Amino acid sequence: MSTQQDIYASGSENHPPMLNKENYVPWSSRLLRYAKSRPNGKLIYNSIMNGPYVRRMIPEPGDTDREVPVNETFHEQTDDELTEKELKQVKADDQAI
Repeated sequence: MSTQQDIYASGSENHPPMLNKENYVPWSSRLLRYAKSRPNGKLIYNSIMNGPYVRRMIPEPGDTDREVPVNETFHEQTDDELTEKELKQVKADDQAI
């Protein structure tokens, strides 16, 4: 057995399989199965297949007392504004990456 095969075979239960240019199709299948087997596997799989969670833009009331009134502004959703489900998906996105 070659060194590359040793690396590929060893500990495949503990980490994702190694990728080389000859084995992309079986590698991608094994990687998805590996992702599903992890804690939060369904969320990790979702992140891989559909991309990471996109934070919403949250509207804020504007400042009408300014010389040029501002009706409304927006900010990107913060961690404190995420629901529990959204927060779990963001953490799974990090794991998927």
